[in-house]
Amino acid sequence: MSANEHGHPVITGPSLSESMADVFSKWTLADIPATTRAVAIRDLIDMAGLCVAARQQDYVKQIVEGWDSEGSCTGIGHARTFDAAGAAVVNGIATHGEDFDDTLEGAPIRVGAMVIPAVLAAGQRYNLSGERVLLGMIAGMETVCRLNYVAAGKMHSACFHPVGVIGALGASIGAGTALGLDRDKLAMAMGVAGSFASGIIEFLTDGAWTKRLHPGWAAQSGYRAAVIARQGFFAPRTILEGEHNFFRAFAPSAKPDYSHLLTGLGEKFYMDSIAFKPYACGTMIHPYIDCMIRLRRQGVNPDQIESIVCPTGEGLVHRLWEPLAGKHAPPSGYASKFSMPFCMAVGFFEQDAGLDQFTDAKAANPQYLELARKISYVIDPANEYPRNYSGHIRVTMKDGSQIALDQPHMRGGVREPLTHADIVAKFRANVLYGGWPAALGEELLGYCEGMAGHGDLSGMAAFAR
Repeated sequence: MSANEHGHPVITGPSLSESMADVFSKWTLADIPATTRAVAIRDLIDMAGLCVAARQQDYVKQIVEGWDSEGSCTGIGHARTFDAAGAAVVNGIATHGEDFDDTLEGAPIRVGAMVIPAVLAAGQRYNLSGERVLLGMIAGMETVCRLNYVAAGKMHSACFHPVGVIGALGASIGAGTALGLDRDKLAMAMGVAGSFASGIIEFLTDGAWTKRLHPGWAAQSGYRAAVIARQGFFAPRTILEGEHNFFRAFAPSAKPDYSHLLTGLGEKFYMDSIAFKPYACGTMIHPYIDCMIRLRRQGVNPDQIESIVCPTGEGLVHRLWEPLAGKHAPPSGYASKFSMPFCMAVGFFEQDAGLDQFTDAKAANPQYLELARKISYVIDPANEYPRNYSGHIRVTMKDGSQIALDQPHMRGGVREPLTHADIVAKFRANVLYGGWPAALGEELLGYCEGMAGHGDLSGMAAFAR
């Protein structure tokens, strides 16, 4: 690939999407390392438990009641069934809705919430085997991870949410691979998805629910793109690198590093760096919560704290620290998930930051808010974000003494991963939170763990309740 006089690529051979699609269209599950298959299964288990956990939340009920298309596909935890697009929407929104789903270290984005619901929907609708479904999940998640590295962080700068934007393309590859599309049709699926991609980050202003929509909408967009491309629909083959390409549209300040798309594709798996969350809030906050939990365990009295200053990476400031006055008093339980000061305060008092810690009532707790107001930040130029998520607190007590605590990495990430047993324990807790009997949860767990062995996905009907 060369450039013309205006700096735009001149395509003389296969385009980037065609080259990626060529690899994915030839994959079999035997080509995928066992470690990568295990990551995909853990993500599926995590996703399924989160769908159950969110099934009774208002925002999920409203989507379920507002979706007007019928079908035989399963929204996990709901008695009503949907068309394939509806199941993808419901499961994607529920997966991400409590901000407890996976993330990618190094170039932060959610991964499974957009891809897995799209592939499950395609699998149910078209009677695909569990092996095809698992293969599609892996292809789609690997696509999301690699695409996000091309212009890491620059979509947020343009006010787009990568989950909704990149997620649509990843879901199209996931569903298309599961469906067995050939190279050309799989590339066309990505081309169609590029025109479906959407999602802006204005939700940050007041904690609006639209962030929750983005992975579900991306999932159904990717599913639809794959089905449309399956018919031979003509879409731009240069969606990733042409003059009016995806990255120029959604990350205009970036200088795309396209090497991430093809280098080692099929040999090195970016999705092996997927991290699973121990806390139900913004990922980069987690190490700071760990510091606050340790601070309380040292016997520190919150009334004797004068101030807490947190050295932090500049990339965290826009979404998690500012406007600081607003982050000191988040307007709702959902908004509090994206407030560094509040999450740190709730972690201090409750020694956890799970589903029970982010209610509207707790977001208004005077004791929590008083401590949150004592927390501020300074930008540390040496902070490793986004390559590494670390936490740092510098506490000044009213008697003048000082305490410094550091957490060098995110628990749940590549440096300290959650084990399969940890993911299962989280799944079981989420199932109970969602009001399901434990026995039904165990059936769902077994179904997810055995995905590769299913002849089709008809068994998912057991979880529409």
